[in-house]
Amino acid sequence: MITSPSSLRRSESSRRATLEAALDLCTEKGYGRVTVEAIAARAGVSKKTIYRWWPSKSAVLLEAFTEALAIATPFADTGDIAEDLRAHVASAVAFLADPPYGPAYAGILSELHHDDDLAETVRTQLIDPRFEAAVERLRSAQDQGQILPEADLRLAVEMLYGPVYYRHVLRKPMQDEETVAALVAHVLRSMGAVEAPKR
Repeated sequence: MITSPSSLRRSESSRRATLEAALDLCTEKGYGRVTVEAIAARAGVSKKTIYRWWPSKSAVLLEAFTEALAIATPFADTGDIAEDLRAHVASAVAFLADPPYGPAYAGILSELHHDDDLAETVRTQLIDPRFEAAVERLRSAQDQGQILPEADLRLAVEMLYGPVYYRHVLRKPMQDEETVAALVAHVLRSMGAVEAPKR
């Protein structure tokens, strides 16, 4: 069967409409009250179409969250690891504090212990790729001599993200600019980081 360009455009249009509808409903109603039926009605697609692409509402919201997160929290490499980590963590904090993304992600996380397939999807499509990207950014700084060769980069990534998700999941006040700077400085000190040379 040959798929025509017009059908591909229609499929992508329907996919985008579904993702946007899911996020909009999550903002309006809260994660727990969003249903696949409501997403389908808002997006103007059938439930069958949604279930052909996603197994659950959690999977729909996870795809929407993952795409938006990648855009909102890039791993820049300006040559200054401290500056780049502060910018990255601050953007992640702002993203999680912004409806619908923060509430949507909290809702997805609440389902992980009841849905093994969703847990695996979260790990493979969201957590693992973002984790590896963070490790690679630290490795670049290590190659540039800003971090000690023996530093445990993977542990450092957990130290960096742990406080952010701890506050998000427990609905504690998110970090402000000063707290983000202190967190980054603490993690960098643990790796024996040195200040980047002035350019």
